[in-house]
Amino acid sequence: MATTSHSAKVTLPADTQILITREFDAPRHLVWRAYTEPDLIKRWWAGERGEVTSVEVDLRVGGRWRYVMTANPGFEVAFHGEYREISAPDRLVNTEAFEGLPNPDDNAALNTVTFTEKDGRTYFEVLVECNDKATRDAIIESGMEGGMQESYDALEKVASSLE
Repeated sequence: MATTSHSAKVTLPADTQILITREFDAPRHLVWRAYTEPDLIKRWWAGERGEVTSVEVDLRVGGRWRYVMTANPGFEVAFHGEYREISAPDRLVNTEAFEGLPNPDDNAALNTVTFTEKDGRTYFEVLVECNDKATRDAIIESGMEGGMQESYDALEKVASSLE
């Protein structure tokens, strides 16, 4: 497998947007499975930052999701949201709320995830749309990129292991 470790790119196309792009050395249908199936999400979502303790996925339009991890050194981190659009295996639109904020649903981002396959590799793009620039900047300044790189490296390993 050609390694693509820590290769996600983060750009800021607009004041309220974060664009994450990454290539995975795995076919799209396997990346989709690893990205959406609870038992597989548990294997990659925390990266090297802790342990996933709960994954709930109701993968249907209007369905809800929630991921919880115990982060090193032992505090709990949780995110949840609602699926708005599902077009397996190429597009997923959902809200994402960090439960550590006051009124998390009022501060939820809208994520549009696309999976495109070329020559057995998956080109993955996440467009994160925030309510305002301050929220976008807070996400960037939270250190999310390091954890995201670890998670996506693990996602690639999980997807590749399904072949």
